[in-house]
Amino acid sequence: MKIKAGIIGATGYAGAELVRILLTHPEVEIAAISSVSFEGQKLSDVYPSYQTLCDMECKSQDEAVAKSDVIFAALPHGLSQELAAQCDKAGKVFIDLGADFRLESEEEYQEWYGGKFLDKELHQKAVYGLPELFRENIRGKKIIANPGCYTTGAPLALAPAVKNGLVSTEGIIVDSKSGVTGAGRKPSQGSHYPELNEGFHAYKAASHRHTPEIEQTLSILSGKKVKITFVPHLLPVNRGIISTCYAHINEGVTKEQIRKAYEEFYQDEFFVRLLPDGANADIHHIKYSNFCDVSIHIDERTNTLIAVSAIDNMVKGAAGQAIQNMNIIFGLDEKTGLVIVPPAF
Repeated sequence: MKIKAGIIGATGYAGAELVRILLTHPEVEIAAISSVSFEGQKLSDVYPSYQTLCDMECKSQDEAVAKSDVIFAALPHGLSQELAAQCDKAGKVFIDLGADFRLESEEEYQEWYGGKFLDKELHQKAVYGLPELFRENIRGKKIIANPGCYTTGAPLALAPAVKNGLVSTEGIIVDSKSGVTGAGRKPSQGSHYPELNEGFHAYKAASHRHTPEIEQTLSILSGKKVKITFVPHLLPVNRGIISTCYAHINEGVTKEQIRKAYEEFYQDEFFVRLLPDGANADIHHIKYSNFCDVSIHIDERTNTLIAVSAIDNMVKGAAGQAIQNMNIIFGLDEKTGLVIVPPAF
Protein backbone atom coordinates (compact mmCIF):
# COMPACT_ATOMS: atom_id res chain seq x y z
CA MET A 1 0.00 0.00 0.00
CA LYS A 2 1.31 3.42 -0.94
CA ILE A 3 2.09 6.16 1.56
CA LYS A 4 -0.63 8.80 1.48
CA ALA A 5 0.84 12.30 1.42
CA GLY A 6 -0.86 15.60 2.10
CA ILE A 7 0.66 18.92 1.08
CA ILE A 8 -0.38 22.06 2.92
CA GLY A 9 0.66 25.23 1.16
CA ALA A 10 0.66 23.39 -2.15
CA THR A 11 0.42 26.51 -4.30
CA GLY A 12 3.63 28.10 -3.02
CA TYR A 13 6.89 27.34 -4.77
CA ALA A 14 8.03 24.69 -2.27
CA GLY A 15 4.57 23.10 -2.18
CA ALA A 16 4.36 22.95 -5.95
CA GLU A 17 7.82 21.40 -6.04
CA LEU A 18 6.67 18.72 -3.58
CA VAL A 19 3.85 17.90 -5.98
CA ARG A 20 6.23 17.76 -8.94
CA ILE A 21 8.53 15.25 -7.28
CA LEU A 22 5.91 13.17 -5.47
CA LEU A 23 3.92 12.62 -8.67
CA THR A 24 6.66 10.24 -9.82
CA HIS A 25 7.49 8.72 -6.41
CA PRO A 26 6.75 4.98 -6.74
CA GLU A 27 5.75 4.53 -3.09
CA VAL A 28 3.59 7.64 -2.61
CA GLU A 29 0.09 8.71 -3.51
CA ILE A 30 -0.81 12.39 -3.10
CA ALA A 31 -3.99 12.11 -1.03
CA ALA A 32 -4.85 15.78 -0.66
CA ILE A 33 -3.51 19.26 -1.21
CA SER A 34 -4.41 22.44 0.64
CA SER A 35 -4.04 26.15 0.00
CA VAL A 36 -5.68 29.01 1.87
CA SER A 37 -5.19 31.39 -1.05
CA PHE A 38 -6.59 29.04 -3.68
CA GLU A 39 -8.99 26.80 -1.76
CA GLY A 40 -11.52 25.25 -4.12
CA GLN A 41 -9.31 25.76 -7.18
CA LYS A 42 -7.40 23.11 -9.10
CA LEU A 43 -3.62 23.10 -8.79
CA SER A 44 -3.39 22.89 -12.58
CA ASP A 45 -5.27 26.21 -12.80
CA VAL A 46 -2.57 27.81 -10.63
CA TYR A 47 0.31 26.02 -12.40
CA PRO A 48 -0.69 25.14 -15.99
CA SER A 49 2.34 22.85 -16.33
CA TYR A 50 0.48 20.38 -14.10
CA GLN A 51 -2.45 20.14 -16.52
CA THR A 52 -3.68 16.49 -16.68
CA LEU A 53 -0.87 15.52 -14.27
CA CYS A 54 -2.32 17.00 -11.10
CA ASP A 55 -5.82 18.42 -11.45
CA MET A 56 -6.50 18.01 -7.73
CA GLU A 57 -8.60 20.64 -6.00
CA CYS A 58 -7.15 22.52 -3.04
CA LYS A 59 -9.00 21.42 0.08
CA SER A 60 -8.95 22.46 3.73
CA GLN A 61 -6.06 21.67 6.07
CA ASP A 62 -8.28 19.40 8.16
CA GLU A 63 -9.20 17.30 5.14
CA ALA A 64 -5.55 17.00 4.12
CA VAL A 65 -4.58 15.80 7.60
CA ALA A 66 -7.46 13.31 7.77
CA LYS A 67 -6.61 11.69 4.42
CA SER A 68 -2.83 11.45 4.84
CA ASP A 69 -0.12 9.40 6.53
CA VAL A 70 2.42 12.19 6.17
CA ILE A 71 1.82 15.92 6.04
CA PHE A 72 4.24 18.28 4.34
CA ALA A 73 3.74 21.85 5.55
CA ALA A 74 5.11 24.47 3.17
CA LEU A 75 4.02 27.48 5.18
CA PRO A 76 5.56 30.74 6.40
CA HIS A 77 7.04 30.70 9.90
CA GLY A 78 4.54 30.97 12.72
CA LEU A 79 1.86 28.85 11.04
CA SER A 80 3.10 25.30 11.67
CA GLN A 81 3.04 24.77 15.42
CA GLU A 82 -0.72 24.26 15.83
CA LEU A 83 -0.80 22.12 12.70
CA ALA A 84 2.04 20.00 14.07
CA ALA A 85 0.10 19.49 17.29
CA GLN A 86 -2.94 18.37 15.28
CA CYS A 87 -0.83 15.86 13.31
CA ASP A 88 0.90 14.63 16.47
CA LYS A 89 -2.44 13.98 18.15
CA ALA A 90 -3.64 12.10 15.05
CA GLY A 91 -0.44 10.03 14.86
CA LYS A 92 0.57 11.47 11.49
CA VAL A 93 4.13 12.20 10.36
CA PHE A 94 4.65 15.96 10.11
CA ILE A 95 7.45 17.43 7.98
CA ASP A 96 7.72 21.18 8.36
CA LEU A 97 9.41 23.12 5.57
CA GLY A 98 9.01 26.29 7.62
CA ALA A 99 11.16 27.55 10.49
CA ASP A 100 8.97 26.86 13.51
CA PHE A 101 10.88 23.79 14.74
CA ARG A 102 14.38 24.41 13.40
CA LEU A 103 15.89 26.24 16.33
CA GLU A 104 16.43 24.39 19.60
CA SER A 105 16.54 27.62 21.63
CA GLU A 106 13.24 29.41 22.21
CA GLU A 107 15.24 32.52 23.07
CA GLU A 108 16.84 32.50 19.63
CA TYR A 109 13.47 31.83 17.99
CA GLN A 110 12.06 34.87 19.77
CA GLU A 111 15.06 36.99 18.78
CA TRP A 112 15.13 36.07 15.09
CA TYR A 113 11.47 35.25 14.34
CA GLY A 114 9.56 37.13 17.01
CA GLY A 115 7.61 34.05 18.09
CA LYS A 116 7.34 31.65 21.00
CA PHE A 117 7.25 27.88 21.42
CA LEU A 118 3.53 27.20 21.91
CA ASP A 119 4.13 23.66 23.18
CA LYS A 120 7.60 22.96 24.57
CA GLU A 121 7.00 19.18 24.74
CA LEU A 122 6.12 19.19 21.05
CA HIS A 123 9.38 20.96 20.25
CA GLN A 124 11.28 18.31 22.21
CA LYS A 125 9.75 15.67 19.93
CA ALA A 126 10.95 17.48 16.80
CA VAL A 127 14.27 16.62 15.15
CA TYR A 128 16.35 18.56 12.66
CA GLY A 129 16.18 16.84 9.30
CA LEU A 130 19.49 17.26 7.51
CA PRO A 131 20.00 13.56 6.64
CA GLU A 132 23.70 13.62 5.76
CA LEU A 133 24.50 14.99 9.21
CA PHE A 134 21.71 13.75 11.50
CA ARG A 135 20.30 10.65 9.83
CA GLU A 136 20.13 8.51 12.97
CA ASN A 137 18.16 11.19 14.81
CA ILE A 138 15.51 11.17 12.07
CA ARG A 139 14.71 7.45 12.08
CA GLY A 140 11.48 6.66 13.89
CA LYS A 141 10.53 10.31 14.49
CA LYS A 142 7.27 11.96 13.48
CA ILE A 143 7.99 15.69 13.63
CA ILE A 144 10.76 16.83 11.32
CA ALA A 145 12.15 20.34 11.01
CA ASN A 146 13.22 20.40 7.38
CA PRO A 147 16.25 22.71 6.99
CA GLY A 148 16.08 25.72 4.75
CA CYS A 149 18.16 26.43 1.69
CA TYR A 150 21.13 28.39 3.03
CA THR A 151 21.12 26.18 6.11
CA THR A 152 21.60 23.09 3.98
CA GLY A 153 24.25 24.30 1.56
CA ALA A 154 26.59 26.05 3.99
CA PRO A 155 26.82 23.27 6.64
CA LEU A 156 27.37 20.61 3.99
CA ALA A 157 30.26 22.66 2.61
CA LEU A 158 31.91 22.95 6.03
CA ALA A 159 30.84 19.81 7.92
CA PRO A 160 33.88 17.52 7.35
CA ALA A 161 36.37 20.26 8.25
CA VAL A 162 34.46 21.41 11.34
CA LYS A 163 33.60 17.90 12.56
CA ASN A 164 37.23 16.80 12.33
CA GLY A 165 38.68 19.93 13.92
CA LEU A 166 40.63 20.87 10.83
CA VAL A 167 39.63 24.53 10.85
CA SER A 168 39.15 27.21 13.45
CA THR A 169 35.53 27.75 14.46
CA GLU A 170 36.27 31.43 14.94
CA GLY A 171 36.02 33.82 12.02
CA ILE A 172 34.06 31.54 9.68
CA ILE A 173 32.51 33.48 6.81
CA VAL A 174 29.58 32.19 4.75
CA ASP A 175 28.95 34.08 1.53
CA SER A 176 25.86 32.76 -0.27
CA LYS A 177 24.00 33.60 -3.47
CA SER A 178 20.42 32.48 -4.07
CA GLY A 179 17.97 32.35 -6.92
CA VAL A 180 14.85 34.47 -6.53
CA THR A 181 12.49 31.53 -5.84
CA GLY A 182 13.94 31.57 -2.33
CA ALA A 183 11.93 34.74 -1.72
CA GLY A 184 8.68 32.82 -2.20
CA ARG A 185 5.81 33.23 -4.67
CA LYS A 186 4.30 36.40 -3.22
CA PRO A 187 5.54 39.35 -5.30
CA SER A 188 7.64 42.09 -3.75
CA GLN A 189 9.60 45.05 -5.04
CA GLY A 190 12.88 43.18 -4.51
CA SER A 191 11.77 40.29 -6.71
CA HIS A 192 10.11 42.50 -9.34
CA TYR A 193 11.73 41.83 -12.74
CA PRO A 194 13.01 45.37 -13.46
CA GLU A 195 14.52 45.55 -9.96
CA LEU A 196 16.15 42.13 -10.18
CA ASN A 197 17.21 41.71 -13.79
CA GLU A 198 20.82 42.64 -14.62
CA GLY A 199 21.46 43.30 -10.95
CA PHE A 200 23.17 41.50 -8.10
CA HIS A 201 23.17 42.57 -4.47
CA ALA A 202 23.63 41.51 -0.87
CA TYR A 203 20.66 41.67 1.46
CA LYS A 204 20.12 41.32 5.19
CA ALA A 205 23.89 41.32 5.67
CA ALA A 206 24.75 40.07 9.17
CA SER A 207 21.03 39.93 10.03
CA HIS A 208 19.51 37.04 8.04
CA ARG A 209 17.30 34.63 10.00
CA HIS A 210 19.23 31.59 8.79
CA THR A 211 22.31 32.72 10.72
CA PRO A 212 21.45 31.03 14.06
CA GLU A 213 20.39 27.86 12.25
CA ILE A 214 23.74 27.53 10.47
CA GLU A 215 25.50 28.29 13.76
CA GLN A 216 23.41 25.65 15.56
CA THR A 217 24.44 22.93 13.09
CA LEU A 218 28.12 23.86 13.13
CA SER A 219 28.07 24.04 16.94
CA ILE A 220 26.67 20.51 17.15
CA LEU A 221 29.35 19.25 14.76
CA SER A 222 32.23 20.99 16.53
CA GLY A 223 31.04 20.42 20.08
CA LYS A 224 31.34 24.10 20.99
CA LYS A 225 29.48 27.33 20.28
CA VAL A 226 30.16 28.66 16.81
CA LYS A 227 29.39 32.12 15.51
CA ILE A 228 29.67 33.01 11.84
CA THR A 229 29.50 36.00 9.56
CA PHE A 230 26.74 35.29 7.05
CA VAL A 231 25.96 37.43 4.02
CA PRO A 232 23.34 36.29 1.48
CA HIS A 233 22.96 37.75 -2.01
CA LEU A 234 20.17 37.65 -4.57
CA LEU A 235 21.04 36.28 -8.00
CA PRO A 236 18.94 37.16 -11.08
CA VAL A 237 18.14 33.46 -11.68
CA ASN A 238 15.16 31.34 -10.69
CA ARG A 239 16.88 28.46 -8.91
CA GLY A 240 20.04 27.54 -7.11
CA ILE A 241 22.19 28.52 -4.16
CA ILE A 242 25.95 28.67 -4.16
CA SER A 243 27.65 29.09 -0.78
CA THR A 244 31.31 30.03 -0.58
CA CYS A 245 32.58 29.40 2.94
CA TYR A 246 35.89 30.59 4.37
CA ALA A 247 37.59 29.09 7.43
CA HIS A 248 41.14 29.40 8.80
CA ILE A 249 42.99 26.09 8.67
CA ASN A 250 44.37 24.93 12.01
CA GLU A 251 48.13 24.77 12.46
CA GLY A 252 49.74 21.62 11.10
CA VAL A 253 46.75 20.56 8.99
CA THR A 254 47.68 19.71 5.41
CA LYS A 255 45.77 19.97 2.16
CA GLU A 256 45.91 16.18 1.90
CA GLN A 257 44.31 15.77 5.32
CA ILE A 258 41.46 18.05 4.37
CA ARG A 259 40.84 16.26 1.10
CA LYS A 260 40.88 12.86 2.84
CA ALA A 261 38.47 14.07 5.52
CA TYR A 262 35.96 15.20 2.89
CA GLU A 263 36.31 11.99 0.89
CA GLU A 264 35.71 9.81 3.94
CA PHE A 265 32.87 11.96 5.29
CA TYR A 266 30.88 11.85 2.06
CA GLN A 267 31.96 8.53 0.57
CA ASP A 268 28.58 6.87 1.25
CA GLU A 269 26.40 9.92 0.62
CA PHE A 270 24.65 9.62 -2.73
CA PHE A 271 23.32 13.16 -2.74
CA VAL A 272 26.61 14.90 -1.89
CA ARG A 273 29.02 14.90 -4.80
CA LEU A 274 32.55 15.87 -3.82
CA LEU A 275 34.15 17.33 -6.92
CA PRO A 276 37.73 16.59 -7.97
CA ASP A 277 40.55 19.02 -7.25
CA GLY A 278 40.40 21.99 -9.59
CA ALA A 279 36.66 21.74 -10.23
CA ASN A 280 34.20 24.36 -9.01
CA ALA A 281 30.68 23.78 -7.70
CA ASP A 282 28.15 25.35 -10.06
CA ILE A 283 24.38 25.79 -9.67
CA HIS A 284 23.99 24.89 -13.35
CA HIS A 285 24.98 21.29 -12.63
CA ILE A 286 22.47 20.56 -9.83
CA LYS A 287 19.35 22.22 -11.23
CA TYR A 288 16.06 20.37 -10.47
CA SER A 289 17.97 17.69 -8.53
CA ASN A 290 18.51 16.72 -4.89
CA PHE A 291 22.30 16.82 -5.26
CA CYS A 292 24.68 19.02 -3.34
CA ASP A 293 27.95 19.53 -5.18
CA VAL A 294 30.93 20.46 -3.00
CA SER A 295 34.31 21.73 -4.15
CA ILE A 296 37.19 22.49 -1.80
CA HIS A 297 40.06 24.88 -2.38
CA ILE A 298 43.07 25.89 -0.28
CA ASP A 299 44.50 29.39 -0.23
CA GLU A 300 48.03 28.57 0.91
CA ARG A 301 49.00 32.26 1.13
CA THR A 302 46.46 32.91 3.90
CA ASN A 303 46.07 29.30 5.14
CA THR A 304 42.36 29.42 4.38
CA LEU A 305 39.93 26.68 3.42
CA ILE A 306 37.46 27.79 0.77
CA ALA A 307 34.59 25.28 0.67
CA VAL A 308 31.92 25.81 -1.96
CA SER A 309 28.55 24.08 -2.22
CA ALA A 310 25.84 24.26 -4.87
CA ILE A 311 22.25 23.12 -4.37
CA ASP A 312 18.87 23.68 -5.96
CA ASN A 313 17.13 25.72 -3.28
CA MET A 314 13.73 24.27 -4.20
CA VAL A 315 14.88 20.63 -4.10
CA LYS A 316 17.77 19.85 -1.74
CA GLY A 317 17.01 23.17 -0.06
CA ALA A 318 13.30 22.40 0.40
CA ALA A 319 11.05 19.78 -1.23
CA GLY A 320 13.62 17.13 -2.16
CA GLN A 321 15.14 17.10 1.30
CA ALA A 322 11.66 16.82 2.83
CA ILE A 323 11.00 13.74 0.69
CA GLN A 324 14.42 12.35 1.62
CA ASN A 325 13.36 12.69 5.26
CA MET A 326 10.06 10.98 4.54
CA ASN A 327 11.91 8.09 2.89
CA ILE A 328 14.03 7.62 6.02
CA ILE A 329 11.03 7.70 8.37
CA PHE A 330 9.06 5.15 6.34
CA GLY A 331 12.03 2.81 5.89
CA LEU A 332 12.49 3.40 2.18
CA ASP A 333 15.76 3.78 0.32
CA GLU A 334 16.63 7.47 0.66
CA LYS A 335 17.01 7.79 -3.10
CA THR A 336 13.47 6.60 -3.84
CA GLY A 337 11.73 9.10 -6.09
CA LEU A 338 14.72 11.45 -5.92
CA VAL A 339 17.12 10.20 -8.58
CA ILE A 340 16.54 13.24 -10.77
CA VAL A 341 19.22 13.88 -13.38
CA PRO A 342 20.18 17.56 -13.69
CA PRO A 343 19.89 18.90 -17.24
CA ALA A 344 23.21 19.10 -19.08
CA PHE A 345 22.42 22.50 -20.60
